Amino acid sequence: MSIFRTKSIDALIAASEDPEKKLRRTLGPWSLTAFGIGAVIGSGIFILTGTAAAGETLSYKSILHAPVLDLIMHGTAALSMTGRAGAGPAISLSFLLTAIACSFAALCYAELASMIPIAGSAYTYAYATLGELVAWIIGWDLILEYAVSNMAVAVGFSAYLNDVLDNVFHWHIPPKWANPPIAEGQFTGNYFNISALLVLVVLTWILVKGVRESATTNNIMVAVKIAAILIFVIGASRAVDTSNWKPFAPAGFSGVLTGAAIVFFTYIGFDSVSTAAEECRNPQRDLPFGIIMTLIVCAVLYIAVALVLTGIAKYDTLNNAAPVATALKVLGYNGIRQWVSIGAIVGMLSSLLVFQYGQARIWFAMSRDGLLPKIFSQVHPIHKTPHISTWIAGLVVGIPAGIWDIGTFADLANIGTLFAFIIVSVGVIVLRKTQPERKRGFKVPGSPWLPMISIAFCLVLMMALPLETWVRFFVWLLIGFGIYFPFGRKNSLLAKS
Repeated sequence: MSIFRTKSIDALIAASEDPEKKLRRTLGPWSLTAFGIGAVIGSGIFILTGTAAAGETLSYKSILHAPVLDLIMHGTAALSMTGRAGAGPAISLSFLLTAIACSFAALCYAELASMIPIAGSAYTYAYATLGELVAWIIGWDLILEYAVSNMAVAVGFSAYLNDVLDNVFHWHIPPKWANPPIAEGQFTGNYFNISALLVLVVLTWILVKGVRESATTNNIMVAVKIAAILIFVIGASRAVDTSNWKPFAPAGFSGVLTGAAIVFFTYIGFDSVSTAAEECRNPQRDLPFGIIMTLIVCAVLYIAVALVLTGIAKYDTLNNAAPVATALKVLGYNGIRQWVSIGAIVGMLSSLLVFQYGQARIWFAMSRDGLLPKIFSQVHPIHKTPHISTWIAGLVVGIPAGIWDIGTFADLANIGTLFAFIIVSVGVIVLRKTQPERKRGFKVPGSPWLPMISIAFCLVLMMALPLETWVRFFVWLLIGFGIYFPFGRKNSLLAKS
């Protein structure tokens, strides 16, 4: 069937060499690693670490709000569940377990990225392995993933920025211009969250100027972010009381697993490294390095923060909006606390930059294949960046971020990312069967078993998401079908050839 036609890897590579659509190759292995760290480590390292250690209080208002897995296992009785035990100090083991689980998908990304060094990430891999319709689905899904992730981060950045302005300069943006006009489905009387839009406009301008400039900006922000984390780990370690680590795993291994499910989404973002494939100097070597090194560095930093945080405060006191800052305030470590604030803000900025970069490359790749209008694949004659898609992506994220509250965007990014992980893992298995002779710069060990484990992990985690998220996800896919069948299917370059 035409909707399942695949595009050969050679044709994908040839299309990337078109002088009018060619991007500038300037990124090396450490710049790629910095891109990955910039995406993975945001303000969550200072927040989710504590809340996952302390545990969650559950309040399901209806069946739509309950996780699908709980509904399958417990039926409507899941609605009366009152809480989940925290991992306690063993949250460090949860981070380690999650890193191992994510490494399965990361290795699959590394193999396909070394074979198909093309912008588009999972969308491009799906086009080469599973066909055009699946590629469209995953591309449309990635647009959702990157967009809603950055909408949520932009809203969070706005709130954090206003708090810092108030504490440092005793001035803040007027509430009417610092809060969304719609929150929890109701009008609030506010005008617009102006800083959420402005930060995206500034970052979009940097991205349009060039990938080298974007990478340099990201490298600086990642350096500041890592410095803030190390200052916390080294400075606060003096106050570690080993008695706070007892009991180390208060809820046993089940608590470690629960913690792993909660913190899994802190690792999402390493896939953004693969979107830089066409701007990488040596993609066959550097892309696998960037993806795998991102996961290793982030795992070490997460575990270090978890051990120190649960060592300076009892784990059951960490269930608050700013557990690291609160623990440091109790200790009187205000200097370190200020660095944590800086790290949180810079962490959000680098996440915004990298995800906006990745989103524009997805639009660029889909447009170059004819599935989206040609305007999205236009390349700036001087900067050699997809400038139009970058500006449109910035406005598509910035305007909704100024209108709605952060809760509106919750969970949608997670289900989109997990679905992408599944497609990439399936792609590795398919290409091992259909093109075993093709050169691979990196090979997943233990294939097909390791990719199958990756698929299983992702399916279980998708089932842990609320039913409401699944409904919204399918609505988004239906909207995508409404674009693909009347436009993408007819204008696809494969259809014309």
